[in-house]
Amino acid sequence: MVVVFITDLEKRLYNEMINNYKRADQECGYRAPRFLQMLDRRGPVEAAKILIRKPAGGEGFIKLLELGRLDLSIEALVIRDEFKPLFTEEEIEICRKKLEECDYLKSRIKK
Repeated sequence: MVVVFITDLEKRLYNEMINNYKRADQECGYRAPRFLQMLDRRGPVEAAKILIRKPAGGEGFIKLLELGRLDLSIEALVIRDEFKPLFTEEEIEICRKKLEECDYLKSRIKK
């Protein structure tokens, strides 16, 4: 299936998601083939919206938390200023809270 992008911003989000997937594989040995399937079927924005609403962050979030790599999570992408226009305030807040609960935001500020 070919993903059709409506905006350049959606294409950038897609590219970042693919890049993070590759980094998780190469740097952590973590693969999530169902994520790639969802990304191809739904596109980057809809896939992100589905994943961020999963209870407890979903399987991928939990695995990245265990690996200490929440920087590669969908939630970390959603809260980036450049991608905020693609999401509602509620969705951004869900991601911010998940990351805050895991002390991710504190660790990013210290760096």
